[in-house]
Amino acid sequence: METLHSSSADRRLRVVTAHLQTPGSTLQPAPTSAAQGEGFGISTNDEVKDALKTGKPIVALESTIITHGMPYPQNLHTAQEVENVVRAAGAVPATIAILDGAPRVGLTASEMERLAKLGHQVTKTSRRDLPAVMAKGLNGSTTVSATMLLAHRAGIRVFVTGGIGGVHRGGEVTMDISADLTELGRTPVCVVCAGAKSVLDIPRTLEYLETQGVCVASYRTDEFPAFFTPHSGCRAPSRVNSPEEAAGLIKAALQMQLGSGIVLGVPIPDKYLTAAAPVTKATDQALKELEEQGVKGNDVTPFLLKRVQELSGGLSLDSNIALIKHNAEVGAGIAVALGSL
Repeated sequence: METLHSSSADRRLRVVTAHLQTPGSTLQPAPTSAAQGEGFGISTNDEVKDALKTGKPIVALESTIITHGMPYPQNLHTAQEVENVVRAAGAVPATIAILDGAPRVGLTASEMERLAKLGHQVTKTSRRDLPAVMAKGLNGSTTVSATMLLAHRAGIRVFVTGGIGGVHRGGEVTMDISADLTELGRTPVCVVCAGAKSVLDIPRTLEYLETQGVCVASYRTDEFPAFFTPHSGCRAPSRVNSPEEAAGLIKAALQMQLGSGIVLGVPIPDKYLTAAAPVTKATDQALKELEEQGVKGNDVTPFLLKRVQELSGGLSLDSNIALIKHNAEVGAGIAVALGSL
């Protein structure tokens, strides 16, 4: 396969697709030149740079959970543990963030600690915020949409997160719809998650994903998971039962040049299901307070996560950490399987 040095995403896609369409060819690792990300102003740590050059499986990880998901030092310890889960499963972790205006795909230990200590001082960064954060030389923690975009620019196909954003309850009136959903419609990255966050309108979220042409599957279940619970009441459009089957979805999407992403919903491990009822009760109360206090926009998710954690006595945070680690294990397995196809 040709070694790629151009910064053109279109050129990379043409080369990969041409190879995939060659009779008897196999799916190759993502373009392996570290320079491809540098063409977009992206820098990497040594571990990720080596993985890109040698074709090792890589898993992208977001950074908003570090800065806005939990307090220091728990946020740092959790981020380190998630990276170690990915390594133990045979893949290379690439936590993504913006540091002093520069996109970073793969943080060093000191960079991760710096981000964790800054916490809410770091700008929560979606796709729309990237130009401003970069131009002003700010620090930014990437949401699902921005992480997907930067992962794709660097040549990474698998991204692990806790849960995707979606259509907020009442979104048919407010038009409060996460940028995650439109990003999934235009960026070819597989997002391994615990489904959509339970504070969202999940049926409408799935409808919106269908409109965007996004392939949605659940892992070893027929029901689309709802973050803290495996039960959303919504049947998943498709199902996969192994990392190899999930890798097959990614391969097929690349062969068809769909240009859209994949959502793989992974249910929370059974041993954490005892928290589902109190967390659901806490979520309902938090949603009521949200409406009463008029919280809107980027403040919605942090407000809800904080209040649900408080109202559930910390059960939501424990479950959140558990499902992210589980997702990381599954996502790493998919990345390894994709590399071996």
